[in-house]
Amino acid sequence: MKRYYITDRRRCPSDLLDCIEENARRGVQWVQVREKDLGVRDLLALVRAAVDRVRPWQARVLVNGRLDVALAAGAHGVHLPSRAPPVSAMRRIAPEGFLIGVSTHIPAEVVRAEREGADLAVFGPVFPTVSKPGLLEIPGLDGLREVCGMVRMPVAALGGVTEARSSACRAAGAAAIAGIGMFQAPGIAGDSR
Repeated sequence: MKRYYITDRRRCPSDLLDCIEENARRGVQWVQVREKDLGVRDLLALVRAAVDRVRPWQARVLVNGRLDVALAAGAHGVHLPSRAPPVSAMRRIAPEGFLIGVSTHIPAEVVRAEREGADLAVFGPVFPTVSKPGLLEIPGLDGLREVCGMVRMPVAALGGVTEARSSACRAAGAAAIAGIGMFQAPGIAGDSR
């Protein structure tokens, strides 16, 4: 099962670039740099460094919500919020092979993301989570199974996902597990190779 690490430097127990590199070394395939509060210059520098750090392990770096920064930094893709401009508009600007991921919370968003040309959807929260208590309806494994059956693109399960729950997510059709905390705690990212 693939792994999708979403960064949060404030919760990282060590240097964020070291954490990104360690996760890539352990087999994480996608790293979403999600440092929303950084200015453009700092974000650009961080993404460039992250791309360099993951190169030996062929992990792919996506930038949260900033196509301009992703392109300028040589990142492998961009990750869009569910209410972003259409993926098709981004696709016209992006080079061939550039990944476009989309955050989704309901089946209609997953279907729309695929129809517009997204490469993957991050769907959730699948389980209750401490980071967003009570903000969104929790679809659970049944909801995950439903959306995975509706599309051909990979779906990453997010929200309350742990290594212990990863096999249930896979059985429901998820191609990946996504998260922040499970990848920032020492030794917990697992090895999917």
